[in-house]
Amino acid sequence: MFSIPNKLLQQTPHSGYQWDNSSRRFFEGWYYRVTLPEIEQTFAFMYSIEDPKGGKPHSGGAAQVLGIDDEYICRTFPDVERFFAKSDRLELGHWGKTDLPPQPLWLLPQEFDHHIQEGYQASATWNQGTIKDPGSNNTCSWQYKIEPIYGWGDVDAPQQSTAGLISFLPIFEPGWQILMAHGLATGWIEWNGKRYEFANAPAYSEKNWGGAFPQKWFWLNCNSFDGETDLALTAGGGKRGVLWWMESVAMIGVHYQGKFYEFVPWNSKVTWNIQPWGKWEMQATNAEYEITLVGTTDLPGTPLRAPTEDGLQFVCKDTMRGEVNLKLSSRHHGKSSLILEAKSSLCGLETGGGGWDGLWLSS
Repeated sequence: MFSIPNKLLQQTPHSGYQWDNSSRRFFEGWYYRVTLPEIEQTFAFMYSIEDPKGGKPHSGGAAQVLGIDDEYICRTFPDVERFFAKSDRLELGHWGKTDLPPQPLWLLPQEFDHHIQEGYQASATWNQGTIKDPGSNNTCSWQYKIEPIYGWGDVDAPQQSTAGLISFLPIFEPGWQILMAHGLATGWIEWNGKRYEFANAPAYSEKNWGGAFPQKWFWLNCNSFDGETDLALTAGGGKRGVLWWMESVAMIGVHYQGKFYEFVPWNSKVTWNIQPWGKWEMQATNAEYEITLVGTTDLPGTPLRAPTEDGLQFVCKDTMRGEVNLKLSSRHHGKSSLILEAKSSLCGLETGGGGWDGLWLSS
């Protein structure tokens, strides 16, 4: 495993809560994931808050978990007063059932266990929670520490905005930021009464936020490759609002042996061919490198909720057990030289939004 100095484990841009305390339409969502390669399973935790000013039709929060065999559980937390998040760092939580006063705050793990019957709290180095679906009686509880390895960028340089410098301006919505491309998680997750304990399991986190919502998107993510313990991939694309028009954009980011390979619209030609479900193909080329990705699945996928103009709705579909093949090469004087070829059967794959009436072929 490549060792990274502690001074480089700095926060990525946009790690803090983005809400400006206004009453405009707003959402923010966070995604944490742990992969357990020994049992070929993944747990994904999705937290969200909408219209945190309160008093709006869609004001409230939720915690969703995609667990064993892509099974799903969701719990809503309608009281925005019991949500908290820090603007200067990654730290958030939402209380549901509790015997504590209504002002939420970060708790010691044992205090959380004692006082919070439903809710969660998460940071750059910790994720903890417990929820129950009253309809199905399915339950999930979790508690694990996180050791960050890669943020978003070279390990010897300042961390980068996933959407580039212009993402600091509120003209691209929603914003998207990889918080931790790769890390190691140690702790436990209890899924419907069965406990899964793990040490140094591959972990990942990202977030998105804004007052507008993407019309259509796709996503590939994996940091548990066969025979490669120091490789992390995140790729995706979407049709999103830029001021008064819509644009389609896509990117690929790879961290490998301490180096960040970034393929984005301002430094590369990025092309994609995405089926509504089942196959994700991407290629990207720049002056120094080229990459090819192919993601596939025969699984049906699990519908997940995402923030929309009409609140939290089932508008996307995921599997955490997708196949992916990655090929990365360097380019020099018109010739390419293979850097890496890798595969995994534990890739996260997603399509979302509307307009999926056929292949999405674009560049």
